[in-house]
Amino acid sequence: MYFINQIPFTFDDVPDDGLYDLSLIEIADGERRFDPEDLYQSAYYLMAEECHPLMFDLDLENPEMLPVD
Repeated sequence: MYFINQIPFTFDDVPDDGLYDLSLIEIADGERRFDPEDLYQSAYYLMAEECHPLMFDLDLENPEMLPVD
């Protein structure tokens, strides 16, 4: 997941081999879960506020952390 001010706006898919990696599953189980509706609502909110980093040019503290696509 990628966040801006703790608001999720996009995610990367887990590679197929990661679906069976027990250490990765254990880490994920300890994190907050998001359903698709959560992500859509937060992304639309960021777009309405013109703060979605994939849609608008923003001055970010760490732009290298953004997804490549």
